[in-house]
Amino acid sequence: MTAESLPRVANRQPMVELRDVTAAYRSRPVLDRISLAIGPGERVAVVGPNGAGKSSLLRVISGILKPTRGTAMLAGEPIDLMDRRTVARRLAVVPQASTLPFATRVEELVGLGRVPHEDPFRGHRPVDRAAIAAAIDRVGVGHLLGRDARELSLGERQLVLIALAVAQAAPVILLDEPTVHLDIRHQVQVMELLVDLNERDGATVVAVVHDLRFAAHFFGRTVVMDRARIVADDSPARALDAERVREVFGVDADLVRLGLPAAAD
Repeated sequence: MTAESLPRVANRQPMVELRDVTAAYRSRPVLDRISLAIGPGERVAVVGPNGAGKSSLLRVISGILKPTRGTAMLAGEPIDLMDRRTVARRLAVVPQASTLPFATRVEELVGLGRVPHEDPFRGHRPVDRAAIAAAIDRVGVGHLLGRDARELSLGERQLVLIALAVAQAAPVILLDEPTVHLDIRHQVQVMELLVDLNERDGATVVAVVHDLRFAAHFFGRTVVMDRARIVADDSPARALDAERVREVFGVDADLVRLGLPAAAD
């Protein structure tokens, strides 16, 4: 059963849930009374213009940003009451590629995905080493082994961070614009990998997506954000209709060419 055929969270405990969440950085509001429930096995794209609150939404879901109001839940538990190791077993986060503060080889960076699972006194077990090797192969970064991750291009580093998340084997994967530094071939490969992780592994995938065409083509559900609020949450055909694309993004939908089927009545 694919994500598109799954009923919307009905009668199932959400893997991710925000209940009337408001959040701010200092005095600047970034989320305004957000309520959202994402069930197991869903594949959800979060879209919106710059500054709409998309990255802040992921930070609240992952427990990095604490709401000033409301509650963030992960698999039925308030995330702020969970220790970070437990969170990391349930949720993997792929940020936009950033500067690394220390020298580390690619395989060591991918290996960090196994830290939530490994014995703290014995380090990597055979099962961990197998998971690392499988993640490297699945993402296609084997040719980067042995290199200092700081010396990689942003696109290469982004792929290594995705491999880290795959090695983590968490049931929920959050990604913040995972294709932003990649060429078109690798963009499509990453999107296809997310579909595979969702459909074959059963992972719940939530991704901030910059390209509306990718959101429409590779995801069964689209959350549209604007000015710190959710303004649409539906299938791509409904959430990204021509009127909403004009209102939220300020462009003619014909220029975007989403190639969407007509929404059912």
